[in-house]
Amino acid sequence: MSKYALPELGYAHDALEPHVKKEILELHHGKHHAAYVTNANVALDKLEEARTKGDFATIPALERALAFNVAGHVLHSIFWKNMKKGGGGQPTGALAEQINKDFGSFDTFKKQMNAAASTVFGSGWAALVWEPVLGKLITTQVYDHQSNFAVGGTPVMVMDAWEHAWYLQYQNRKAEFFDALWNVWNWDDIGARLDAAKKTQPGLPGAAVA
Repeated sequence: MSKYALPELGYAHDALEPHVKKEILELHHGKHHAAYVTNANVALDKLEEARTKGDFATIPALERALAFNVAGHVLHSIFWKNMKKGGGGQPTGALAEQINKDFGSFDTFKKQMNAAASTVFGSGWAALVWEPVLGKLITTQVYDHQSNFAVGGTPVMVMDAWEHAWYLQYQNRKAEFFDALWNVWNWDDIGARLDAAKKTQPGLPGAAVA
């Protein structure tokens, strides 16, 4: 049976300093993300065991555990690739055009993303999502790891608002963490994700638009 695996960061733990400290990346990737991978694989094993035994009453809870941990794994995997040493600035090309079309300007988009992240209640994420019904980019808050996504939407850029992502460096100043991320965004990766989302999800059959 195939299993989930922790991806490499693709850069050194200190590559994003001073915006994201080495100690945070070491813990965030090596402990928190790794735990989601481990727990997702545990849930897979327990689901297989429950099916084999015919213990279907336990399956809904195991499926919830699998969904939570796989979503955490996926969002963190996107987050690492969304950043790079020497990143930041503004996007260009098709990504910039889509942002300007859907948000009016890059500055408006930035403010909207930061607002989504900084007002997450409890644990969650802010995400830039390709919404295939209308064919546009939207921002959304993600509760925990998986709740509140537009059905069929594909996240192309994510901001981690869980406390473990920022507290060691920014304490109670989490808005400063979200501001700092704009110095490390990998716009090439985000643009490539948008291109892929458009190709694989050009629309949702049966979903009407006015």
